[in-house]
Amino acid sequence: MPNLANIDLKTHIRSIPDFPKPGILFRDITTLLKEPRAFNQAIDQLAQHFQNKGIKKVIGIESRGFLAAAPVAYIIGAGFVPVRKKGKLPYKTTSVTYELEYGQDSLEIHLDAIEKGEKTIIIDDLLATGGTAKATCDLVRKLGGNVAGMGFLIELNDLKGRDQLKGLDVFSLLDF
Repeated sequence: MPNLANIDLKTHIRSIPDFPKPGILFRDITTLLKEPRAFNQAIDQLAQHFQNKGIKKVIGIESRGFLAAAPVAYIIGAGFVPVRKKGKLPYKTTSVTYELEYGQDSLEIHLDAIEKGEKTIIIDDLLATGGTAKATCDLVRKLGGNVAGMGFLIELNDLKGRDQLKGLDVFSLLDF
């Protein structure tokens, strides 16, 4: 693993008011992704946290989670598994439906993505209320996988998403 730079990653996150709707302050990671040193540091720090822990699969949550999960999987020598919205995966799947602030959503995973007892981590760009992260944990466990931890580029502390993930190693690079 390369030496970790010492870049203030928060300076590479753009805040966009009233997106996608009024009252929301959107934390945009594309400004971090486009800067090679900042992006490398973020991925290296996520990977370092989970390195040498026997992780066999890294689960990425659609779609921005794929951008961090796949390179982390590569660095730690694990497989990558995508979790997607309903109807987007081509093979046999299992799904979980979870509550959103206004309604429901569903996530799917391939039935053969994880072996029983396999040690996994889940990576996403952002931890907000924790609903999507918890639903992904439920999917992994439904297949018999062991969720060893979760990694996020950003955590929105005021939304208390960590409360949904009690008992897990939850690691966030940046807190807002």
